[in-house]
Amino acid sequence: MNREDDMRITVLAVPACPNSPVVLERITAVLAGRAADVELVEVRDEAEAVRWRMTGSPTLLIDGVDPFAWGGAEPSVSCRLYRGPDGRAGGAPSEEALRQALEAAG
Repeated sequence: MNREDDMRITVLAVPACPNSPVVLERITAVLAGRAADVELVEVRDEAEAVRWRMTGSPTLLIDGVDPFAWGGAEPSVSCRLYRGPDGRAGGAPSEEALRQALEAAG
């Protein structure tokens, strides 16, 4: 797979978001050597949140699409929560949820 064909994963986060390192670690673990271009983008204000379609920090985009989006979510520089397999909320998607999102994206 050449660089043009690599999956593009973008993590949108407010500066110093405590969940950014967590989601980046989980992405690395789930990729397990699979080719992907992973980028962290700091979103500093509402205008940037609107431009990037960030619905809380961190927001994950796979090839420009938020696999965890839900209807009615507005762009925001607030914290974002993700439901784990046990139903509890956390600040980053679980490894299993990330694995499923990556598989669905191709």
